[in-house]
Amino acid sequence: MSIRLLIADDHPLVLAGLDDLFRTTTDVEVVARCSSGEQVLPAIETSKPDVVLLDKQMPGRDGMAILRDLQSMQNPPRAVLLTASMSEDDMLEALRRGAHGVVLKNMPPRLLVDCVRKVARGEQWLEKESLGRAIDKLLKREAAEQEVRRLLTPRELEIVRMAASGLRNSEIGARTFISEGTVRSHLYNIFQKLKVRNRTELSAFARDKGIV
Repeated sequence: MSIRLLIADDHPLVLAGLDDLFRTTTDVEVVARCSSGEQVLPAIETSKPDVVLLDKQMPGRDGMAILRDLQSMQNPPRAVLLTASMSEDDMLEALRRGAHGVVLKNMPPRLLVDCVRKVARGEQWLEKESLGRAIDKLLKREAAEQEVRRLLTPRELEIVRMAASGLRNSEIGARTFISEGTVRSHLYNIFQKLKVRNRTELSAFARDKGIV
């Protein structure tokens, strides 16, 4: 039985090239072509693909947004993300959103076909170098967060995240149901524990440790 494939890319030449590639593959049937992210979900409903091949960068709803949409579907197709480059954070986010494959656009065409076959069988295909960096970064982030958790109380960690995201003391107080004075007291204690002098240094610390 052929693998039913939906392809989505906003570049006409890329979309046509992908279509030509898979139409010459005897065990893959292209059942839908989408030139924008908005077309993907309706096309899934009508064409019932086994695998969707999504360009990561598309105007409107991009590949990452569509991955999130698929998570809310019953019996969604398996998803492969096609991208020119992939940062460690993007790789981790794609995995969190349920991507079964991540493919760089400079990959030889035959490997892209192999990726679709492997994903259709229920396996994963991930770009090894980016995945390795992503896992390394995730492990370092988890170790750093555990270190911070030993220094801060859960309330203080919550305030760090909100302060680092740019919320003012009044906004933090409203969200945590405490007074501005209590927020200032917490921030003073946080500054002492983390050895930072102000919110700018606190934000940099939080980003460096991966807790925001």
